[in-house]
Amino acid sequence: MDIIDIKGLVKNYPLGETTVHALRGVDLTIQEGEFMSIVGPSGSGKTTLLNIIGCIDFATEGSVKVHETEITALTDREVTDLRLHKIGFIFQTFNLIPVLDVIENVEFPLLLMKNQSKGEIRKRADKLIDEVGLSEYAEHRPAELSGGQRQRVAIARALVTNPDIVLADEPTANLDSVTGAQILELMKKMNEIEKTTFIFSTHDEHVLKYAQKIVKIKDGRIER
Repeated sequence: MDIIDIKGLVKNYPLGETTVHALRGVDLTIQEGEFMSIVGPSGSGKTTLLNIIGCIDFATEGSVKVHETEITALTDREVTDLRLHKIGFIFQTFNLIPVLDVIENVEFPLLLMKNQSKGEIRKRADKLIDEVGLSEYAEHRPAELSGGQRQRVAIARALVTNPDIVLADEPTANLDSVTGAQILELMKKMNEIEKTTFIFSTHDEHVLKYAQKIVKIKDGRIER
């Protein structure tokens, strides 16, 4: 079953008197439960594509369907609900809240959902923190953690809502090779256990062995 269906996707950015053509007619389908990588050099359009799938950015032209819903037709409220309930994000810059400790960062999306008790939220957050191997650091703030530990917090936060889709933009970019491999192993394990669809971007050839499917992008176009 297709969880994402993209047709004729174009994204242009005005830059002074010129136009940057970030995506130039992308067609792509992604199956439910896939663990896939979008690979290409810096500036190829990987991040733009992920941002549009995740409703952080929006297309200039084309169709993007998530669960057969055309996201370009959604209201602002519907977009917010889709991002909160269906999509998890793992950013290469982590995007953790510095004044919150590990467990508070992981709990934060569940608090926004407002559909669980505090006890249920804490139980779910504790479970994810244990699965990423950070139980002993639950009360530490991000500044007290290593880069790899912060990335694990970001993964736990992305998975805590049981999203259908997790988007990971260069998840190993700021990590050493050993920690990067541990992060990818963890993502793969979560994919197998939770049946979550993972889409991660990379320009690192070493991480591609983890992907079930590899999509190559260059100059805003999918390479066939």
